[in-house]
Amino acid sequence: MLHTLRRRFLPLCLCFGAMAWYAPTMAKTPADALLIGQVAEPQSLDPQIATAANDSRILVNIYDGLVRNGEGKLDIEPALATHWEISPDGLTYRFHLRENVTFQDGTPFNAEAAKFTFDRMLDNKNPWHNTGPFPLSFFFSSIKSIETPDANTLVFTLKEPFAPFLSNLATPTGLIVSPTAVKKYGKEFGRHPVGTGAFRFAEWQANQRVVVNANQQYWDGKPAVQHVVFRPITDGNTRVAEMLSGGIDAMVEVPPDTVKLFEKKHDRFRMYQTTGPHVWYVMLNTQVPPFNDVRVRQAVNYAVNKQSLADNILQGSAEVADGPIPRAFGWAANKEVSPYPYDPAKARELLKAAGAEGATLTFYVTEGGSGMLDPIPMATAIQADLKAVGLNVAIQTYEWNTYLSKVNAGLNNQTHMAEMAWMTNDPDTLPFLTLRTDAWPKAGGFNSGYYSNRQVDALLQKARLTTDTATRGAIYRQVQQLVHDDAPWIFVANWKQNAVTSTRIQHFALQPNFNLLLNRVTKQ
Repeated sequence: MLHTLRRRFLPLCLCFGAMAWYAPTMAKTPADALLIGQVAEPQSLDPQIATAANDSRILVNIYDGLVRNGEGKLDIEPALATHWEISPDGLTYRFHLRENVTFQDGTPFNAEAAKFTFDRMLDNKNPWHNTGPFPLSFFFSSIKSIETPDANTLVFTLKEPFAPFLSNLATPTGLIVSPTAVKKYGKEFGRHPVGTGAFRFAEWQANQRVVVNANQQYWDGKPAVQHVVFRPITDGNTRVAEMLSGGIDAMVEVPPDTVKLFEKKHDRFRMYQTTGPHVWYVMLNTQVPPFNDVRVRQAVNYAVNKQSLADNILQGSAEVADGPIPRAFGWAANKEVSPYPYDPAKARELLKAAGAEGATLTFYVTEGGSGMLDPIPMATAIQADLKAVGLNVAIQTYEWNTYLSKVNAGLNNQTHMAEMAWMTNDPDTLPFLTLRTDAWPKAGGFNSGYYSNRQVDALLQKARLTTDTATRGAIYRQVQQLVHDDAPWIFVANWKQNAVTSTRIQHFALQPNFNLLLNRVTKQ
């Protein structure tokens, strides 16, 4: 169902409709609106349902969490909670909440409202649990109980110590929703989002735009721009054309082959780049031949020239990956693990030993999506490299949201490979969601290639219970080595995220957690 702007925004809609939303030839976008080219249509604007960074860039501007990552870093800082205490045994977290904050529907934010968000996810008997599913709810599965001693105090009691708890609260899954709005809209809440954030939702026209307007009562200061328009422009070349023509003010995930173009036009554009924990990989179906044999999984890692992908297709905007834990997590990265070298001879040797020469493989590929870089050219290059060692790869391409629905359900017996990318803010997140035996799709996880290693399972659980950072880092280094050797994925790239804006835009910044914070952005 499509939604229109409230009556007071109709002139804005009519004006913009003629100016910028539909007219790439315009040289200037309106001064009171920021137009951003996104890589895909959102899945949902319910923060407990959404999983893609593409959606999160919108969500973090509509909602707040109890805590957040500081600007330009992954450190935890106060948001809707002003401060907190953690018990010595790591089982109790007491949050003191910010007073006099209201949701954008005018209802009060308080401890009961915050509790509602987590009860909705975690309690399958909660009357609003059916507004899910909540695919990342096990970020908070360690919670035993939630108490509200008073309107401004929220107490979590955990079943066991859980090191990533604060980090997980800072993710979009931890953003606080309006109980009143959820009860009003039910399963349609994702089309009628209400939070406490810097911008309030105005309109979502499917495949055209999501519009948010400045929240003049925002507790952290009213935004500098009055309106933000997120335009889904799935084709990279079209996004570039819109940016060059002035149809949008900013573009995320700049196609690698156009970075130098924007850098040369420094009188009109500013390029932004920052490192963050990102992994682009090809998951392998470990439950069916030939990838149920570790030798074949290692063979395809040797067969793919990942350095060529990084240098030529990605134009130096990424580094070759060595495993599931990005090097951006310096304290947890394993410096002893190196990327698989490009070695076609070794690949052929392993394929021959496994009896997999000449195998035919089906490869799921997306047209584009958040963090997916340049997925079709990358897939085509991988296909060519595998053909060079005797493997026949058939590519099947899908639109992003269709792709997610197919891949997240688990690879079937006829599907051997699928592209995927993740951005995370804790080294626990990616392996826990995608590599544990208990994270197979039927259990609600994202281990769509059905990898299973009980030693990895045990180490990941141990790391979650370990609050000492040095000890925890050592555990993740063991995980990195084991998974590298088991090769359930083709480990391809760690992206250096980028964006481009018009020189009219000031105070724009990329965040290491891949979100966009737009409340400080100004436009000349």
